[in-house]
Amino acid sequence: MLFVGLLLGLAPAAWPGEGVAVTDFLGREIELDAPAERIVALAPHLVENLYTAGAGEALVGAVSHSDYPAAARALPEVGGYTSVSLEAVVALDPDLVVAWASGDGGSRATRERFATLGIPVYVDRPRRLDDVARAIVDLGRLAGHAETAAVAARRFRAGIETLRRRYADRPPVSVFYQVWDEPLQTLGRDQFVGQLIRLCGGRNIFADVATLAPKVSIESVLARDPEVIVASGMGDERPDWLDDWRAWPGLRAVADDQLHFVPPDLIQRPTLRLLDGARQLCEAIDAAR
Repeated sequence: MLFVGLLLGLAPAAWPGEGVAVTDFLGREIELDAPAERIVALAPHLVENLYTAGAGEALVGAVSHSDYPAAARALPEVGGYTSVSLEAVVALDPDLVVAWASGDGGSRATRERFATLGIPVYVDRPRRLDDVARAIVDLGRLAGHAETAAVAARRFRAGIETLRRRYADRPPVSVFYQVWDEPLQTLGRDQFVGQLIRLCGGRNIFADVATLAPKVSIESVLARDPEVIVASGMGDERPDWLDDWRAWPGLRAVADDQLHFVPPDLIQRPTLRLLDGARQLCEAIDAAR
């Protein structure tokens, strides 16, 4: 069977007992004697990416709010991504922990504690759209599902490139992306949403703000007068506060009825579903042209 697979170009991700190695987002080489069979994921998006990479069956634990796909909801919880229980993780006897470098000292301390216990830790720190594909490829290799992961990564990259070509030459549209209403909050230029706005031919009206998630005032939004307002909220339902903007009928987005909603999990989580969110965002921006 193995010989036939090789002839067909379907070589296994790793021979039985063969080690695997990748370089994580901190530039560290993560080496395993064999593909991981017991994985604990310390961020919801990493759980999702592991399933996408074909490694869902290897997951034995995850943090709270790991809700996609549906099977992830049954995983034992090991705390939240900012409050991981070391004891709960160790009790699951993982041969790999995958973590998110959120930038706070707590996440670094957690990683260091696992390192002292001899548990390999792969660290994900996505900053660019292509980092989503890279992480999926890495996770697939570490879990022995390199081909499944490579197919998913190619699909993501091809979808992003298709959108880039489709909207590259269209007239720019000014966009306000609203994360929340009280306090009024948006996302800056370097966050994934900002990159997606540019991908769709949009212009983030707060692209000049260096902060990743700045709080802004209603007056500053009115002064910048966006052509489109896109809201996220907390779940799959359109937030009621999006319509609060109708109190300012002179705002271009209100006058042209360009108030849109994209579910936050499709546009704020660095997973394969970001491609679905990008398509919805591009359609919303294009509607204002």
